[in-house]
Amino acid sequence: MALAQQLLDGQDIIELVDVEYVKEGADWYLRVYIDKAGGIDIEDCQALSERLEVELDRTDCVPDSYILEVSSPGIDRVLRKERDFVREQGKQVDVTLYAPLDGEKAFTATLTGYDAATKTLQLDARQIPLAKIAQMRLHIDF
Repeated sequence: MALAQQLLDGQDIIELVDVEYVKEGADWYLRVYIDKAGGIDIEDCQALSERLEVELDRTDCVPDSYILEVSSPGIDRVLRKERDFVREQGKQVDVTLYAPLDGEKAFTATLTGYDAATKTLQLDARQIPLAKIAQMRLHIDF
């Protein structure tokens, strides 16, 4: 994650959203998700991918053979960071908890606030500590 962030430093436009390194079947994938106001295009992804590929080969910091993917986080992006909670206020989110709360482990609500001091999200009328949230994504209405 640090290497990708270094390559984006100085480019105030593009934000590093997430990095994941996962094994799917026999292959390892290094996925880098980026975003910017107005959305990411293929040229943004290609430019970072090319620069990142050179640096990853130079530093040899990933021990396995892997497939590098650089893309946008998608419309159903996972919300993980403080800036996500602030930027997406007022939007509907799908929430999955580690354990049921008031009989619910998964629900859809409007993200109405975030308290950085207490690490608590305001979801409709509920205040839920981040530590209790397994995953939160933007809700997609079909």
